[in-house]
Amino acid sequence: MEWLNYHHLLYFWTVAKEGGLRKASEKLHVSQPSISTQIRKLEETFGEKLFQRKGRVLVLTDTGQMALSYAEEIFSLGGELLNTVKQQTPARQRAMRVTIGVEDSFPKLLSYDILKPVLGLNPPVHLVCREGKAEDLLAQLAMHRLDAVLADEPPTGVAKAHTFGHLLGKSSVAFCAVRTLAKELKKGFPKSLHGAPALLPTANTTLRRSLEEWFHAIGVQPRVVAEFEDGALMKIAAADGHGFIAVPSVGLNECLTRFQLETVGKTEKCTDQFYLITGERRIDHPAVTLITEHAQSLIFS
Repeated sequence: MEWLNYHHLLYFWTVAKEGGLRKASEKLHVSQPSISTQIRKLEETFGEKLFQRKGRVLVLTDTGQMALSYAEEIFSLGGELLNTVKQQTPARQRAMRVTIGVEDSFPKLLSYDILKPVLGLNPPVHLVCREGKAEDLLAQLAMHRLDAVLADEPPTGVAKAHTFGHLLGKSSVAFCAVRTLAKELKKGFPKSLHGAPALLPTANTTLRRSLEEWFHAIGVQPRVVAEFEDGALMKIAAADGHGFIAVPSVGLNECLTRFQLETVGKTEKCTDQFYLITGERRIDHPAVTLITEHAQSLIFS
């Protein structure tokens, strides 16, 4: 049986985390050539390159990215084991662990609101959040490396055969902008959006598709200034006065308070949906059950 050399993995992990051999050498108190040798042996074990050099910078390969993800979890568990043994708690019980994937287009503040109840559980739960593209997260879910995934659409294609989408809720859509633009667009909304500067989510999101259908139905064509996968970046651009944005109404409060935007209008004809995707039709993990019930009964009620 072939065994993984965790010493080699530690050197690789440190280089990836520190961003290069020099900083890793300083952290580990080991020479750079020695670290390079250990990483080379790990690459020989895998039969794949973990880094590629671009100029003076070491960049992770696709295999390196995957290895780093595993290494993060391995050393996180190792640190947890060490802390548990050292603390010598009366029950000597390891905290329940729940690992949730969050699709990068999922609203960040809403993600936190959905996951927040887990942080207050007693006995405590160790929550791990991983962000990424839907297809990558669903692949990790299929390999049982995630307990659930927060996404804005149910699983499709191949993933649909071995994962299950649980609808957390739907939300109407609100439009907002800085005060001067909002004041102008409120007059005759939603027709006022025609030709107005718009900051929209990218075409691969369900919200964008829903917006396009609604715009077409009411005969409106905004002037698209920019498109964003990152909702926070889109809100920053709106706060800087570059255009109006469309957000799920459940996340409107963040726009009004944190970004100082004003509401232009709302529509029930355009909606955004939110799902919790699991590997099983029935949700058995108590923390995942809590997440689902909290979202369905409080956030989307």
